[in-house]
Amino acid sequence: MNTLIFRTIAPFLTTLMLLFSVFVLLRGHNEPGGGFIGGLIAASGLAIYGIALGVAAVRRALFFHPLSIAGFGLLLSTAAGLLSLFFAVPFMTGLWIYPDLFGLEVPLSSVMLFDVGVYLVVFGAITSIALALEEKEME
Repeated sequence: MNTLIFRTIAPFLTTLMLLFSVFVLLRGHNEPGGGFIGGLIAASGLAIYGIALGVAAVRRALFFHPLSIAGFGLLLSTAAGLLSLFFAVPFMTGLWIYPDLFGLEVPLSSVMLFDVGVYLVVFGAITSIALALEEKEME
């Protein structure tokens, strides 16, 4: 399965899958998708990259260890829930702010913060598992 064609197309396919995973993450609040499926798509992209080019190439491509990414995602998700307690509303209540960026009003929510956290948890955990399995396969 490790052919020249596969090794050549894998970086492009991985990039496309990572971009699509961000699209699924961002549209997931109002339509099907969200952090969980977006994280799965991103981890699948890196798994393809690892199958084609090896675990070392994936570890070089990632700036942080996958479990650190998952831990940061867990921190973001927890912060999104705890944020509501500071405003004296029930835990995990969605909060919205509307900052002006370059003359445009951009709605940001704690729900999106939670979704990004879930995305990072799934991405980090599944990538870590895939890399560990691929390393075992190479032994």
